[in-house]
Amino acid sequence: MESVRESNGSGAWSPKMPQGMDFEISRHPLTMKQVVNLIIAMERFKGDGSELLMSSEFRDEDMLNIMLDGLVEEEIVTLCSSPPHLQISWTGEQQCSITDQEKRSLIRVPNSMQLHAVMLQGGSEAKKVLMTMSAYLHPAPSVPGQTVALGIRGTNLYLCCRKDGAEPTLHLEAVEDRSTLSGADTSIGVNSDLVRFLFYRQDTGVNNTTLMSVAYQNWYISTDNRQDNKPLAMCLKTSPRSQVFSIREEVERSSAPRVDSA
Repeated sequence: MESVRESNGSGAWSPKMPQGMDFEISRHPLTMKQVVNLIIAMERFKGDGSELLMSSEFRDEDMLNIMLDGLVEEEIVTLCSSPPHLQISWTGEQQCSITDQEKRSLIRVPNSMQLHAVMLQGGSEAKKVLMTMSAYLHPAPSVPGQTVALGIRGTNLYLCCRKDGAEPTLHLEAVEDRSTLSGADTSIGVNSDLVRFLFYRQDTGVNNTTLMSVAYQNWYISTDNRQDNKPLAMCLKTSPRSQVFSIREEVERSSAPRVDSA
């Protein structure tokens, strides 16, 4: 900006102004903000304001408007806060048995960490495994189904879906502390690694249920619909594998009643 300081006995100074007008500061600005506002106001005087000075209708109100235009500031306030720590809360559990669409029961293969779907003959019902199904309340306003975890009754083994290679796979996994998945004070963070144990139970029709992974949505627990005594596995919804199960409750729920999905 082109300006000239003229020193006088009082230490006042003035910039170059349009002809016929002077601008005097009685004291030095105290802050950089005041300096910036002053420069803005002076530029206004040198620019559009000088045109007004040549008009016979220039009034005090015009002068005030010029100064206010330079001094008005805009402040943008950004609120910085952490997202809420969302928790999936346990609501209760039930004992149940599960059969696939071909009426095959689930059995655990000895010395393995797999469940197979097997057509049991008379007298061999004792081989089928009973499951403990824990139910949870998901904090999301809308979820595809009831959030559940499936464990073998009387053990610390739970079904889980994890990605060891290119695609998600189904496993039985031992949980050292069952209270991390089941208990009145149990809650699981939505981004926790424990989400691998959770599935969305989706009930359709009369006792037709699908179980979709919470960690890997659109991947479902399934059985081979052509061969007997094959392991349960994960598959995409478009797969020809059977993804529909019948879940039969064996005993009353041990805690709060199941909370249905929104």
